[in-house]
Amino acid sequence: MTQKLRIGVIFGGRSGEHEVSVRSARSVIDAIDKSKYEVVPIAITKEGNWLAPAVAAELLPAETHRRISTKGLGTTRDDVAIVGDPSRHGLMNLGSDSGRAERLDVVFPVLHGTYGEDGTIQGLLEMAAIPFVGCGTLASACGMDKVTMKALFKEAGLPVCAYTWLLRSDWERDKEKVMRRITREIGFPCFVKPANLGSSVGVSKATDKASLAKAIDLAARYDRKIMVEELVDAREIECAVIGNDEPRASLPGEYVIHEESARFLDYTEKYSGTGNNEFIVPARIPKAVISKIQKMAVTAYKAIDASGLSRVDFFLKKDGELLVNEINTLPGLTDVSGFPKMWEATGTPFSRVIDQLIEMAIERHGERGRNETSI
Repeated sequence: MTQKLRIGVIFGGRSGEHEVSVRSARSVIDAIDKSKYEVVPIAITKEGNWLAPAVAAELLPAETHRRISTKGLGTTRDDVAIVGDPSRHGLMNLGSDSGRAERLDVVFPVLHGTYGEDGTIQGLLEMAAIPFVGCGTLASACGMDKVTMKALFKEAGLPVCAYTWLLRSDWERDKEKVMRRITREIGFPCFVKPANLGSSVGVSKATDKASLAKAIDLAARYDRKIMVEELVDAREIECAVIGNDEPRASLPGEYVIHEESARFLDYTEKYSGTGNNEFIVPARIPKAVISKIQKMAVTAYKAIDASGLSRVDFFLKKDGELLVNEINTLPGLTDVSGFPKMWEATGTPFSRVIDQLIEMAIERHGERGRNETSI
């Protein structure tokens, strides 16, 4: 009988998207093929503590917890750490005197936002030489920083909306100067967002100087770098991409807001299940536009040297012009997220997507291993 691969699913984290990460982990664990994989849950608390599998499993819903075999997870409540010593490759219990690490064949970091999607944990896993799902350190960092991301998109010839950015220290030093520059370069209405966060956390709309000041104050709570973008009167279309050197795009999807009074899809609208929005896939757009979106999504993916998976978001204006909004290198994988739904509609169920992501993680790890490290 073939030995099951041990998949370490890391979730939670220190970012403002902690709760979304827990929901994504639930979806991944519920969908993963238990006949092929043994799931090893690893939680990171909001304070940054890494919890042992037996404790981490308790943070998941009871139904998901029951789907995880507790065999081999132990009962320790000590914190754990990833280790990369070839003789003890995997997950180590910090309270143990054995010096033995539990094997991890692949790590699936289901983390969103800072300290998880920004290249930090990817760098740790690359140093530990453990195969992991998703983008590497460079692509993760570039995809997280919206300012760097848009610069790379422009370099690749992709159209983006008008934007500017500032540092929190700029704002604290001279608020009037910052507002004058934004008014001159972008104008109103506009959107203000943290440069390094997702799930619409810290994002708000400004229609005048008073609301702009409040919006910047909010964004500055989450990041030292703040982006301000023009408001684009357009439909928001998403497209999922998976792959390493030869990525492929799914059918695009679209969130449809049922109440016209809704300003935009903020964090609450996306994840509260209020019923005010519906994700439709494929998006109701012409086939030629679908093809163009898929092509541009792959171009954006390659522009940041992405691998594994990403979701690319677009603006489709009334005149048919397409703009690339952003790329999410670890998109939401919850029960209401677009990424799994787009692949499902494209003909690939989420369980098979997980299989492919694990296969690509091993492939990419092998490719990285071909690099010589000595002269």
